[in-house]
Amino acid sequence: MMGAVIDTIRHKLEEAFSPTRLEIVDDSDRHHGHAGHTGSGESHLNLRIEAQAFAGKARVMRQRLVMKVLEAELAGPVHALSIIATAPGEG
Repeated sequence: MMGAVIDTIRHKLEEAFSPTRLEIVDDSDRHHGHAGHTGSGESHLNLRIEAQAFAGKARVMRQRLVMKVLEAELAGPVHALSIIATAPGEG
């Protein structure tokens, strides 16, 4: 079951990039006792997104594009976000 934060992130990324693959994993439980861990979940996330929008762009630029879309979530409930952004056919 996904929470409101993950649902919002999924919606924003689908709107911005029309991904062919989108996986969001809540990794918050593994960060118990770490900074940003509130115990409510959805504070530490792993993201894998594949979209044509990333074709021809460097890894850092892809991450910046994702972070711009998720600016509000990164300023609020999301403490840590691991991003793997690829273009179709890159693996």
